[in-house]
Amino acid sequence: MPKSRKTDRECLRSSQSRPVRPEDLTRFVVVSDPRMAPDGSRVLFARKHIGEKNEYVTNLWVVPVEGKSPGAGAPRQFTAGGKDAHGRWSPDGSRIAFIGERGKGKEKSPPQIHVISAAGGEAAPLTDFPEGKIRGFKWSPDGTKLAVAFRETHPDWTADAKKSREASGASTPPRVFESLYYRLDGDGYFGEQRFKLYLVDAATGESTLLFDRDEPGTFDFDWSPDSSELAVIANPHDDAVLRPWLSSLFRVDAQTGEVREVPGLPEGKKGCVRWSPDGTRIALAIAPGREIWGIRNFRLFVCDSEKGNPRDLFEKHDLCLMAVTSSDVAEIDFATNLFWRPNSDEIFFQLGRHGEQHLASIGVAGGDVAVHTSGRRVIVPGDFDRAGECLAACASDPLAPPEIAVLGRGAGFPPGRVDEGGISETGRQGCPPHLLTDFNGPLLAELDLAMPEPTWLDTPSGTKLQAWILRPPASAPLAVSRRPAVIEVHGGPHLQYGETYFHEFQTLAAAGYVVAYCNPRGSKGYGEAHCLAIQANWGGPDWEDVCVLRDHLKSLPDVDPQKLGIMGGSYGGFMTNWAIGHTDEFAAAITDRCVSNLVSMAGSSDIPLIRGGSWDSNACDDIDLIWEQSPLKHFANVSTPTLVIHSEGDLRCNIEQGEQVFAALKHRGVPTRFVRYPPETSHGMSRGGPPDLRIDRLRRILEWWREYLIGAQ
Repeated sequence: MPKSRKTDRECLRSSQSRPVRPEDLTRFVVVSDPRMAPDGSRVLFARKHIGEKNEYVTNLWVVPVEGKSPGAGAPRQFTAGGKDAHGRWSPDGSRIAFIGERGKGKEKSPPQIHVISAAGGEAAPLTDFPEGKIRGFKWSPDGTKLAVAFRETHPDWTADAKKSREASGASTPPRVFESLYYRLDGDGYFGEQRFKLYLVDAATGESTLLFDRDEPGTFDFDWSPDSSELAVIANPHDDAVLRPWLSSLFRVDAQTGEVREVPGLPEGKKGCVRWSPDGTRIALAIAPGREIWGIRNFRLFVCDSEKGNPRDLFEKHDLCLMAVTSSDVAEIDFATNLFWRPNSDEIFFQLGRHGEQHLASIGVAGGDVAVHTSGRRVIVPGDFDRAGECLAACASDPLAPPEIAVLGRGAGFPPGRVDEGGISETGRQGCPPHLLTDFNGPLLAELDLAMPEPTWLDTPSGTKLQAWILRPPASAPLAVSRRPAVIEVHGGPHLQYGETYFHEFQTLAAAGYVVAYCNPRGSKGYGEAHCLAIQANWGGPDWEDVCVLRDHLKSLPDVDPQKLGIMGGSYGGFMTNWAIGHTDEFAAAITDRCVSNLVSMAGSSDIPLIRGGSWDSNACDDIDLIWEQSPLKHFANVSTPTLVIHSEGDLRCNIEQGEQVFAALKHRGVPTRFVRYPPETSHGMSRGGPPDLRIDRLRRILEWWREYLIGAQ
């Protein structure tokens, strides 16, 4: 049994405890994708660690559920391929299918779906797809087929084509595109190739193309309970990237491939389709209107599987299914997450609010929302057992990264007291997560961790701002009465900071800095108006909120008001650039994978700037607004020493964004340094880049703050 977590940071200290170091990153174990066995006896999950050769090693593990599995014991490794993920139980629980690679070097095969007995043994490849990428798959409820999302690599860009060119001395051919959607950060350049839906025979591995009418290839799908058809969310329009709100819900016959649209659904971006166990309803997430990227709430809809007649279950609730909490030692998934109970009368989902993430549910008739977990933690649900009595999940808190847990074991999912907003809390004893693993326990026991202190601040606009102050632990250096402080601004901007472990924050606190972070307007977790406040107004209400946090820090008796720094990545880099262009109150800054020029970014990012999204303008014929809201426009009087960090392989915020900041600061004679990471790194380098480079980044951050926030003390 894992030991229960201690929430008081004083309890974490011992005579052997030490400050957190950047290098501790190599010892963290990251668990994700928990899947409950149909009989509720075990949880299957992915376990990732950093290997001896600076690589990520991911395998499938299983852990018994106490009270459900005779002789329940410790978690054990189940596969050993090193690149194994997306493990899924067969409906009868006898087999496990997963995506994995086998072989090494020249003998390495492309990723395939493998199948292994649930009792263990050797995994056997099921599929024989050509070189490409498998995004995911689902077993049919009768266990005879798998529906698979697969994208084939263009013949010019296969490993064999590259070898042939090298052997003949031929040049690398050009890439030719006609679609605006030809690349994606972390996925690379795929050109005109698209994911398509295939059916795979679970016995023979034979594959058949079933559906290829989604123009961007980002479709979601689910089986009907009788295995005769699939529900598919897709956008078949040629300009789907420019008009993502035109996606529709289709039913696709698994035998004939016949496609028919479910009528009556509202215009809006759609995702996470789930067929009810009784086959009569389909649940899905919809952001009604012409949503582009996270501004409006993704709401829970249910429709009749034949007639449509959609019903908004969140009609009376200001909630979003895509409110995700950021962390640098967890697998972050921006997809929505829905689960039907077996009775088809209740839907469970992941709910992000006020920096926390919990398990919640609502009846198909609408009404009150029940929140089944509580407290300062982040819960990421996996799925239910067959009976709907026990749910697998990942659970984390400010002092510990995610571990595998189960919810509902014994206690079930009791309702609670309803507040004025129609939200019920079950209370701390209602449905606490029962931890099954403690992979990070030994490392955490060595560390002198700091517990973030939450606070709510008033803003000049009359809104409330939630923030956290992370003070250095007792073992930190700089035993001075007033310490330097650093404000961290999250990316997105439509996500949230909150109640989960963040290694970068703990590393800064351990080095002696007071770390402050908040969820300014634009963040998720505080209702749709909180997000909409910065539509076409970046650098307005959000900057006001950051200034409120800055002034709060300056008022604290243990903070040196002359030694404040600001830093952030992506949108957080935008806000850092905006800050140094609008004030000289920060002693130094760090802008990471930043946004600096919205005019040039409109065409250089993998997510194009589309009218009706964050701005109702574009870079072709209406640049005034986006140029006014570009930090570079306001650099005339910048004087703040600034470290610029960027990755050459960043397709979200192209490296030219960082280059423009560096050049502008150099022209003005401002002390600056440019750290360029190589092309094999992407926009998510700080979370999933090469381990040694992630550590290098943390060291350079500490070096910059030491030079400009400590050196002058």
